[in-house]
Amino acid sequence: MSQYDVAIIGGGAAGLSAALVLARARRSVLVLDSGAPRNAAATHMHGYLSRDGLPPGELLAAGRKEVRHYGGEIVDGTVDGLAADAGTGFQVQVAEGQRVSARRLLVTTGLRDELPDVPGLRERWARDVLHCPYCHGHEVRDQQLGVLGGTAGAVRYAQIVREWTEDLVYFTPPGILTAAERTQLTARAVGIVEGTIEQLVIDDDHLRGVQLSDGCVVPRDALFVPPRFVPNNDLLTGLGCDTDEHGWVTTDATGRTSVPGVWAAGNVVDPRAQVITAAGAGSAAAVALNADLVDEDVRIAVETHGRSFRPTRTPSEEAP
Repeated sequence: MSQYDVAIIGGGAAGLSAALVLARARRSVLVLDSGAPRNAAATHMHGYLSRDGLPPGELLAAGRKEVRHYGGEIVDGTVDGLAADAGTGFQVQVAEGQRVSARRLLVTTGLRDELPDVPGLRERWARDVLHCPYCHGHEVRDQQLGVLGGTAGAVRYAQIVREWTEDLVYFTPPGILTAAERTQLTARAVGIVEGTIEQLVIDDDHLRGVQLSDGCVVPRDALFVPPRFVPNNDLLTGLGCDTDEHGWVTTDATGRTSVPGVWAAGNVVDPRAQVITAAGAGSAAAVALNADLVDEDVRIAVETHGRSFRPTRTPSEEAP
């Protein structure tokens, strides 16, 4: 069974960034990646300084190459389970049957987007059905945009999307908007359509509009949808990591969880983290992980030194 200083579960921006820092710190590091990044459907990523517009897959490929250059190992595989081990730290069980041990763990398994049950929504995801205006707003600026409302915070979300267009429609079920929200939307010339969405209208592989249950079609070029973020944190909760009232694993500023030796970074603990944010969180976690390992290395060295040290007798201590 292979032994590593750190096992990283998840090979996205957070995981690879952490692996790069740790490998350069001469730590033995293994990245286990299931190969299903959240942004796989996106053709380009934005807001990443010096890499704006780069396809997400190219960033990950470059990251893998850099990690391997410094001796880090990357294995494609799904982790089935994690368990604490008094002797080695942690045991990592991979679905393909491999088992490895690690002194420390970093979990960067991300989240999944749960979308409303509207026909056609999932198929257009990351194309002309979008969730992050900071990631995609510039690319659809000044077009006919829509926001799928009806959830908590959706009105404020629409006000943010409004920055990218003067032609915005807010779709919402009847009877949900408060008087204050209606006034706020109207004040910024956001159209309000109250009704049930039947389906998206697609023509020539492009979104053309939103069809309501009464048959009315509202022309739109792109639709912003605030999804429900669900963390992929089963591995962390299985280890006993503390969560908040919403079910998200809690960490300190470096990504340290409530379980000693376990860190987490990226979307698995921060739903608002963009690619560049996740990469930074992974780097910060790696620095903290290495410092924690150094503390343990010092403790072990002192204990070993104490057992092997045999003080010599000085002349004054010799018998006459």
